[in-house]
Amino acid sequence: MDLATLSASVDDIVPLDNFLDTQYFGEIGVGTPPQNFTVIFDTGSSNLWVPSSKCYFSIACYLHHKYKSTKSTTYKKNGETCTISYGSGSIAGFFSEDSVLVGELVVKNQKFIETTREASPTFIIGKFDGILGLGFPEISVGSAPPIWQSMQEQKLIEKDIFSFWLNRDPDASAGGELVFGGVDKKHYKGKHTYVPVTRKGYWQFDMGDLLIGGDSTGFCAGGCAAIVDSGTSLLAGPTTIVAQVNHAIGAEGIISTECKEVVREYGEMILELLVAQNQLQKNQTKELILDYANQLCERLPSPNGESTVDCHQISEMPDLAFTIANKTFTLTPEQYVVKLEQSGQTICISGFMAFNVPPPRGPLWILGDVFMGAYHTVFDFGESRIGFAKSA
Repeated sequence: MDLATLSASVDDIVPLDNFLDTQYFGEIGVGTPPQNFTVIFDTGSSNLWVPSSKCYFSIACYLHHKYKSTKSTTYKKNGETCTISYGSGSIAGFFSEDSVLVGELVVKNQKFIETTREASPTFIIGKFDGILGLGFPEISVGSAPPIWQSMQEQKLIEKDIFSFWLNRDPDASAGGELVFGGVDKKHYKGKHTYVPVTRKGYWQFDMGDLLIGGDSTGFCAGGCAAIVDSGTSLLAGPTTIVAQVNHAIGAEGIISTECKEVVREYGEMILELLVAQNQLQKNQTKELILDYANQLCERLPSPNGESTVDCHQISEMPDLAFTIANKTFTLTPEQYVVKLEQSGQTICISGFMAFNVPPPRGPLWILGDVFMGAYHTVFDFGESRIGFAKSA
């Protein structure tokens, strides 16, 4: 397939908003006339859900738009109940069918979930109303076809692909683009490197070596399974390996950093209290004890697996790279460090977070928005492959 001939028409493009380089979302319409919802387009799941007007007891529903089936002339009742668990929480609800407007494409009789319970702070504070899954049917709850499969079956798209461009400048007017049926040539350089999907469900493929500063780590000597997930903000991997990567770039767990600040600020006061209570042997030096306290801090895990780096050291940090289809895909420190504003201060988060995917699906590497921002990504469901090219 020659992507040069697949420049999408305006009708195929869904503009995306970028929230702090951590969430990318766009607008869809459900029903006739369309009821508008903001959704995360998530390649790591396969179901579409939006809050239901019958969601009475979840705070998240009250803070977001709700679907009213009685207002739609194309609504079809289903009623089958379901639950879905995500890394950040879970939802429960029931299935319905209706027309879904994506860009300028109208998908008819799409099976989706009306949520009646959303159990997660993420759904409460999120800038999005729901999630539109773009994974494979194999992981779809209730055998609901992913929206791209419905587009394919209803012959709404020219080619059996969709593609993502994620803008990593949170201040830019354009946050990104999702194109169904083609690509936008303005947003990538050169040609895409393709790798076959090895296991359907997620967009999973075999990844080669992980390099730090151009040197092989040997972490993936026998190959690693990886997925591309637009619904994950960072790069996630097995805890033991990510800990070594973060150590190599000088990152520390968020809780560890806060712990060390407590030791630095209050260490001597705590020491004096312990001495007064005869809790310490007199032959132990202050420096030895405080050093031991800092070592304990380093062992404290961050609840969500994130680590921080010194914002002033970014230029000194090494490049990191993944080998995919025998080609090296490099991330500079500026690309794999996420900057966030917090209480008037800039916090720098390592793009690598610990997250263990259990068997039989795991262990897995998850290449999220940090990677997809650097590399324009084509999801080819016609040929069961994924393509990467430098973003432009």
